[in-house]
Formats: sequence, C-alpha cells, structure tokens
Amino acid sequence: MAQLDGTQHGTAQRDLSGLELVEITTATWPVFEELFGPGGVQGGCWCSWFRLSSRDYASSSSAERRDFVHARVEAGEPFGLVARLDGEPLGWVSVAPRQCHTRLERSSVARLAEDEDPASLWTVACFYIKRDARGIGLSHRLLDAAVEHAASRGARAVEGYPVDTAGGKVPPQDLYYGTLEVFLAAGFELVERRGQRRARVRKALAD
Repeated sequence: MAQLDGTQHGTAQRDLSGLELVEITTATWPVFEELFGPGGVQGGCWCSWFRLSSRDYASSSSAERRDFVHARVEAGEPFGLVARLDGEPLGWVSVAPRQCHTRLERSSVARLAEDEDPASLWTVACFYIKRDARGIGLSHRLLDAAVEHAASRGARAVEGYPVDTAGGKVPPQDLYYGTLEVFLAAGFELVERRGQRRARVRKALAD
C-alpha cells in the first residue's frame, strides 16, 4: 500500500522538533487526503487494503476505496495518524483495533493462536512516508506515536507484521508493513517468524 523510510534512501536531515502527530477523524480527514494526493498512493489504495476483503478490494475503484475508508472514519472508527511538520503532511501510520482489519482474519502472517484473545489488541498495519521525508527516522516517530495512541484508547497490546530486511536492500513498495528493525527498536518483541521475510511482533502495554 505504501512505502517506509529507511537507510536505503539518502535524504538531507530535517529538524523534527516541531513534528505534529494528527489523529485522522472527520475533522482532520483533509490532512490525510493532502498526504495521499489525488491518486490515493500505491494504485489508489487509500489505506483500505487491510479493511477490505481481497474480493472487495479487487472489485473497487480508487474513488470507492477512498469513500469506504472515509465512511469508516465518519462512523468514528479509529484509523491512524499523520505526521505533519510546519503544516506539511510527511508520513502516515495506520493504527486501529485488530477487529477493524478484515483481511487479517485470513492472513497466514497475522493469524493468532487459538487460545489468544483479540480483544483490546491493536494493529499497526502499514506506513507511508513521502519520498522527500524518508531516511530521517520518521518511521520511528510514527510507530512510537501509534503505540501511545493505542494505549490512550485502552489497548492492552499492539501488534505488527513487519518485513525483516536482514540488512539488505528491499524495494520500497515492499516495506509498507514496516521493518523488523524499527519495531524491535520501539520495544516490540518477536513472537514468531512467518516465512522467510515476515515476522509477527507484539508490545504489551501497562494496564
């Protein structure tokens, strides 16, 4: 869906001391639209990939996906955060209760053990960083903010399903789940590996 920043992209350093994290709600929806632009990023996803079944996603247009997630936001469903600097949206992290992500129920990477309770479990599903804002540590700031946001909304744990780059180069379009390195640096623990490149990670939060 989207692309993550990292050491693969050379970018001049920027002062992030004034970085603002904006929760996307009905009132702040235009901030999300400004970041994603008219095309909705990555083939018109509009961050609907995890919230739609494979069939529904494939049969919908970019405009229909935008309208779908907008309707969910207007209904009060948690959606995610946009990082904004000096009024300019630079990056995005999707963070919401696991139950908001229809696709996870059929995902081999995200499946839970039979004895695990999904209640109060939130998911960091994806990231998007504008090209000229990559390589400055913005993904770390977004992930930290996502965890804090989930905790403030009553989450007991936060999960992610990142890509393990193993120190090598990975195409940017394959990094939208986040990287294992970024999640581990934020205090997430590796639950288990899922395939050669993917992992399931979790961070427990204080009651």
